Amino acid sequence: MPRPRKFVESDVVSSAGEVFAVHGLAAATLDDLVRATGLGKQSLYNAFGGKRELFFRALSEDRDEATRAVSEALGHDDASPLERIRGHLLMMAIEFSSSDRRVSLTTRALVESTGAEDPLSTAAKAGIEQLAGVYAECLEHARESGDIPADANVQSLAVYFVAVTRGMELLGRAGVGRAVLTAVALDALRVLHGQRMDDAGNRPSVRE
Repeated sequence: MPRPRKFVESDVVSSAGEVFAVHGLAAATLDDLVRATGLGKQSLYNAFGGKRELFFRALSEDRDEATRAVSEALGHDDASPLERIRGHLLMMAIEFSSSDRRVSLTTRALVESTGAEDPLSTAAKAGIEQLAGVYAECLEHARESGDIPADANVQSLAVYFVAVTRGMELLGRAGVGRAVLTAVALDALRVLHGQRMDDAGNRPSVRE
């Protein structure tokens, strides 16, 4: 008769996610995971199947949490759709410029993927699609209210905002400051109004 498990799977997945956020899938070692989760190597294999399987489990939960966070940010009815997107992007500029902000596992998967057939790429695209769906809903409301042109391509704009925020995340990870990330966020919003990005005046450089 097998012995009952003495750990909470969600806690193990969360702890492993922190390891993968710091090191990525390739660089994270089983010893790193053992230290973080408190489980032995054999227990990790028995419960999750191995390092890659544990990464994808953590990625799935991280992706769902990111989607919930964006949904909450864009779901307030006390502001217009574009005001919600603006507030969300400016908050991302603050969060991504924080030195202790962990990188998302979807972004880790994007960076480490090696091609279209790579499971990492497939998983990353699933995360992009989830996030894009949230942006698309908000942008559709903006189109219905006349805040953006009636012929605006909501789906491509939604992917555009995912690309902007993932790019901001990587820039912040590289040490780019809040001023630059804020400028990026505001330029992204100008696209919705059909303004040229070079019409907005001087911007801080990535060294500021």
